Amino acid sequence: MNTLFDKIWDKHVVQQVEDGPTQLYIDRLYCHEVTSPQAFDGMRRRGLRCFRPKQIFCMPDHNTPTHDQDKPIEDPVSKKQVDTLAKNAADFGLTHFGMMSPDNGIIHVVGPEKGLSLPGMTIVCGDSHTSTHGAVGAVAFGIGTSEVEMVLASQCILQQKPKSMRISINGTLQQGVTAKDVALYLMAQLTTSGATGYFVEYSGDVVRNLSMEGRLTLCNLSIEMGARGGFVAPDEVTFAYLKGREYAPKGEAWDKAVSYWKTLRSDDDAVFDKELTFDAADIEPRITYGTNPGMGIGITECIPAPSRPSPQPLPVGRGGDTSKANHLGVQGDGTPPSQGGDGVESRPLQYMGFKPGQKLLGHPIDYVFLGACTNGRIEDFRAFASIVKGRRKADGVVAWLVPGSWAVDRQIREEGLDKVLEAAGFQIRQPGCSACLAMNDDKVPAGKYCLSTSNRNFEGRQGPGARTILCSPLTAAAAAVTGVITDPRSFSPLS
Repeated sequence: MNTLFDKIWDKHVVQQVEDGPTQLYIDRLYCHEVTSPQAFDGMRRRGLRCFRPKQIFCMPDHNTPTHDQDKPIEDPVSKKQVDTLAKNAADFGLTHFGMMSPDNGIIHVVGPEKGLSLPGMTIVCGDSHTSTHGAVGAVAFGIGTSEVEMVLASQCILQQKPKSMRISINGTLQQGVTAKDVALYLMAQLTTSGATGYFVEYSGDVVRNLSMEGRLTLCNLSIEMGARGGFVAPDEVTFAYLKGREYAPKGEAWDKAVSYWKTLRSDDDAVFDKELTFDAADIEPRITYGTNPGMGIGITECIPAPSRPSPQPLPVGRGGDTSKANHLGVQGDGTPPSQGGDGVESRPLQYMGFKPGQKLLGHPIDYVFLGACTNGRIEDFRAFASIVKGRRKADGVVAWLVPGSWAVDRQIREEGLDKVLEAAGFQIRQPGCSACLAMNDDKVPAGKYCLSTSNRNFEGRQGPGARTILCSPLTAAAAAVTGVITDPRSFSPLS
């Protein structure tokens, strides 16, 4: 009667503190440059070394520029953070994939593609979108800086066990609907706090038929529903994706691993704390209209009239979006999200320059961003290229196409997608988090509209005053060549 979450969690329990948290063993810790410096400083102050350094991998991604990476970083704050990570990794004997390394990229893209993230693992990182790695069948979640230090020192963490939720999406997705649209649909249905306190297992026809890239996108956005994390039970899609990856088991070890991985599923009579089921037929390409990812509509729909309180976004600054407050669903100053009636709902619309009842189809856009740990994988670039092939980028539109890793960049060029994109007037930038958040050079100017494949649309997320509309790579591509929000299904066939 056990869920898959129970099986993985229970296997990693070191001890249960009486009337307290669980001491949980962690198989893999990822460190980037934003949340790790204080953790390493704490280790130095206590004279500690990393308990299991081979289980820890470091790489910069948030602060890295997406151009001229072979030159010194111009922004002094970004340079200091990137340089500090390199020094910390060297001082503590950790694997470091630095800038211009062929292994570098966004940490949540590199982990799965190198086979570092494997089924049955517990995986943590000082970043809320660590839930991405759940797509391989792992229990993966974001942690705060003090918890990063805890894992560095002991390879364990103290955690309260979340409740379990299963979300099933059944049926067949219609043409032009992607995993990103599914995730945006779920967020609108559950709201950005509807899965708070839960770890979500995704299942059903739609999830089984998703590629690994699609599953990574879906799990990436689990945190945006308030969930502690999300994952998909490993299956043949998982095994085919992982086989031959650099850090995946080889030979007899592979066969043994797959035999074990095939047992990683929820029992037929497993009892979840909550179960939800959705119909794929109800999902069309999605876009957001407000300032949290749950404020979304189908692309043919109108902005709804204010009807309920809308949580205010968390402030995002140089400290990133990875604080403990962010995981607990509270503001950076420790206060809960603002509550209220129509006034709360109207602020996001005022910020975005929209009105209730407005249709967004045909609305002009200024920027398009393809990338981030949500949609910076090869499948996303294939989708974008399928729309723009034989067409031209609209005049006046600034497009940032940013691979999630150097491995993705290499595959883009091996498949000739770079030629398709360049012929359409697009340029491919160098890997990094880029315009997902305003911590590097790729900032959207105030008042400008950006159709973005990233994960968050908070006020100022892409730059002070920037107006972010979340969407899929297909929808982003359609807007990039028309200059306005366009239903990607109008481009037929999608091939």
